[in-house]
Amino acid sequence: MESRERLLIAGRDAALFDLLAATPAADLFQASFCPLDENLPAFVRDNGIRFVLLDVSDASESDAARLEELRRSDPALDVLVAGPPLHPEEAMDWIRRGATDYLAKPLAAEALRTALQKSLDRRDLRRETFLLERKLEKKYVFQGMVSKNPSMLEMFSLIETIARHFSSVLITGETGTGKDLAARALHALSETRNRRLVVCDCASIPDTLFESELFGYAKGAFTGADRPKRGLFEEAHEGAIFLDEIGEIPLPAQAKLLRVLENRQIRPLGSNEVRTINVRIIAATNRDLVDLIRRGGFREDLFHRLNRVEVRLPPLRERAEDLPLLVRYFLDGINRAFGKSVKGLSRDVQKAFLKHDWPGNVRELENVLQSAVMTTRKDFIDVADLPKSLRDQAATRGRPAFGGRDNLSTLEDLEKEYIAYLLKLTGFNLKRTAKVLNISRTTLYNKMTKYGIIREPRIPSARKSAAPRA
Repeated sequence: MESRERLLIAGRDAALFDLLAATPAADLFQASFCPLDENLPAFVRDNGIRFVLLDVSDASESDAARLEELRRSDPALDVLVAGPPLHPEEAMDWIRRGATDYLAKPLAAEALRTALQKSLDRRDLRRETFLLERKLEKKYVFQGMVSKNPSMLEMFSLIETIARHFSSVLITGETGTGKDLAARALHALSETRNRRLVVCDCASIPDTLFESELFGYAKGAFTGADRPKRGLFEEAHEGAIFLDEIGEIPLPAQAKLLRVLENRQIRPLGSNEVRTINVRIIAATNRDLVDLIRRGGFREDLFHRLNRVEVRLPPLRERAEDLPLLVRYFLDGINRAFGKSVKGLSRDVQKAFLKHDWPGNVRELENVLQSAVMTTRKDFIDVADLPKSLRDQAATRGRPAFGGRDNLSTLEDLEKEYIAYLLKLTGFNLKRTAKVLNISRTTLYNKMTKYGIIREPRIPSARKSAAPRA
């Protein structure tokens, strides 16, 4: 019978290998044997081993260190440990260090078969759970954007609602939040989706060239203009134009852009010919245009003309629940692009990601994952694969936050830390935090009481604390 998985028995003698060969469990695996030495992790990696039966004669600290090294090299590896009889708490310590199970020797054939079958069943269950999660994730993918954050889901719904009828839309959000994806989604769902979407990066155009770039010019309009040139608005006729970083347009060009939006007509530089255009306008900015208007850097009438509908993209730090979805979504694409098969993140990297503020937002996350996938030689991204800034953050902030024996974390440690993190992120908004956790507010309150999580008291301002005037 062909084996389902590869099993390695690692130890100082082959007794367990002989025992396995004599039991029905031999039909479950393609088994091999190797000595218990420092080359074990490399042997496991190079031979596609998914299950290891670690035979420890004296359950020493060096054997425990070898177990931890195996689990670090591949967090998805199933490692069963067989050793001398131990007190239940001592056996549990091996599981805390990463063992799937601890089997007391001498082992009976039936006990070995049962333990191996349970390991197979657990792996099958994890695989089924993973496939189910992937099916569920599909409903959170919208035109290349991935989210289950309530604000993002509302934004998806808004785009679907306005896509057919909009004439101008303003997309706002920090750098890296995906404003270009939102613009492409609007165009893809509009009635002009079969027409061009012309992209204009306003931040990259010199001030003196805005008018000619946007509206074109006639032959002889200036020195060197030996032939006429169509502007971006004319290129986008019957389609849409995406004016990215609209806040960078200089004031003289803003006035001319306003007239185009009002009249739907353009006049190329150096020409007396007026041309009517039919263009949908999608503008985007990472700047506070209201503040820019206040400082005289942006026309208020142009702002109101563009801002018929605002589509706001929240920063990644307000979307903590999206991190697992985004990581898996990006890893799929990066693996395909580079011919790799990285499966996920180590626990330390997950902690570092949760604690990072992501100033570059989704784009930063994608860049970090791309770099890590290209450099890692493992199935899981580890701290060593991260950029220096994140490595330093993991070293200085990650470990102290998650206590426990030898820096390992219990499920309660992780739950307490994550709840505290979300509460801080939402400004102790219990309703929103409970929604992210998919629990009731009563359950959240009970967990806060259990873990002793309280909101720090606010220090009253001087004005509020001052004695009232007579």
